[in-house]
Amino acid sequence: MDIRRGGRMLLRPPVATVRRPDPMKIFRHLYVQVLAAVVLGCLCGHFFPAFSAKLDPVNKGFIALVTMLISPIIFGTIVVGIGSMTDLKKVGRVGLKALIYFELVTTTALIIGLVVVNVVKPGAGVHANAAALDVSAVTAVTGVNHMPTVTAYLLDIIPGTYFGALASGKILQVLLVAILFGAALARLGAKGRPVVEFTEVVLKAFMQVLAMLMVLAPVAAFAAMAFMVGKLGLSSLVSLAALMGCVYGTMIVFIVVVLGGILRALGLGLIRFIVYLREELFLVLGTSSSETALPGLMLKMEKLGCSRSIVGLVVPAGYSFNLDGTCIYLTMAAVYVAQATDTPLSIVQQVGILLILLLTSKGAAGVTGSGFITLSASLSSTPVPVAGLTLILGIDRFMSQARSLTNLIGNAVAVVCVAAWEGEFDREKARRMIARPPPEIEGVSPGDT
Repeated sequence: MDIRRGGRMLLRPPVATVRRPDPMKIFRHLYVQVLAAVVLGCLCGHFFPAFSAKLDPVNKGFIALVTMLISPIIFGTIVVGIGSMTDLKKVGRVGLKALIYFELVTTTALIIGLVVVNVVKPGAGVHANAAALDVSAVTAVTGVNHMPTVTAYLLDIIPGTYFGALASGKILQVLLVAILFGAALARLGAKGRPVVEFTEVVLKAFMQVLAMLMVLAPVAAFAAMAFMVGKLGLSSLVSLAALMGCVYGTMIVFIVVVLGGILRALGLGLIRFIVYLREELFLVLGTSSSETALPGLMLKMEKLGCSRSIVGLVVPAGYSFNLDGTCIYLTMAAVYVAQATDTPLSIVQQVGILLILLLTSKGAAGVTGSGFITLSASLSSTPVPVAGLTLILGIDRFMSQARSLTNLIGNAVAVVCVAAWEGEFDREKARRMIARPPPEIEGVSPGDT
């Protein structure tokens, strides 16, 4: 408004306007929708158990839809990353650094799990008769009763055909053929550049498909939680509360102490880092599968300041070799079964189990139930009775969430660590990204890719 004084016209200073937050805007975020779906799913499972017990196919269908995109997205990311390189020695160097990091951290996770379960002894006093337990219930879930040999495991990495790797859904096979194809394009130089550019366009198209599928994530989360609570019931957790408390507590300590310590050494804060990944974490919480968050994690790590080539190599490899949460679960569950069935284990035998799990944990993928399958097959080579797994069969789905969440955070930290080790991590950009208020951080959404 104008003000006249002494024949002169004065302008009133503009008044700063404060934009009021829209309370409904927060519900546009995927992580809020998934969180609300998880809560509603728990209520539905508790009050309508018969209906909820039939909802498992909804979640399985969503996981299958996302899983069908994992192979082409990993393939495209690696091919574009390596195909754009001028120094092929970097591929081997990054791979070696990643494997060193994976082995150090997963071994630490196994040792921590072994120490905690021996100190707390959650299985002491159960006195279950292993001979009276029905091992067929375990076999029906796992479909396996032994671990493949080292030779068979290594040969399984090689696909039957080149394009068969994309159809197999096995991450290590996709990783192998993508590295070979990307390296070949890099050697072709300018002649291979059109193929790299074409692959990049196809990759963006797959990311758009993923973004469209993410609209269904809250529905899948609702169905998964409703099924879990409706079928098992919250009361089923009471008898195994000690084991669940140990597993969850140990994983929290591992995340705070080990992974948090690594981030602090890199100049990042753990809490803000976790908030940055909240969309992916809530998606994993709702679906109990870390594979559903793999594409989003790769996108987030690039935005954080890690180079595309590092992300493309470390994240897919980490989903097979850096399963921190699965390692903690495997050692604790194995010793718990021994304690519950009164199976004596010497220190030497426990170290032997640890060494077996150090190898077998590398074959556990991020799909729901894979940790239990790996545990079942691993125990067949130990004095611990496999039939004892029926004691924890009912709560495996609940602990699968803890495993998947820890695996996701562990792989995110691995990417940052290897990128910083290689000198391809923008710390200032990372600090700016994780320092933003939560509403400004966008995850994989229909308008984000």
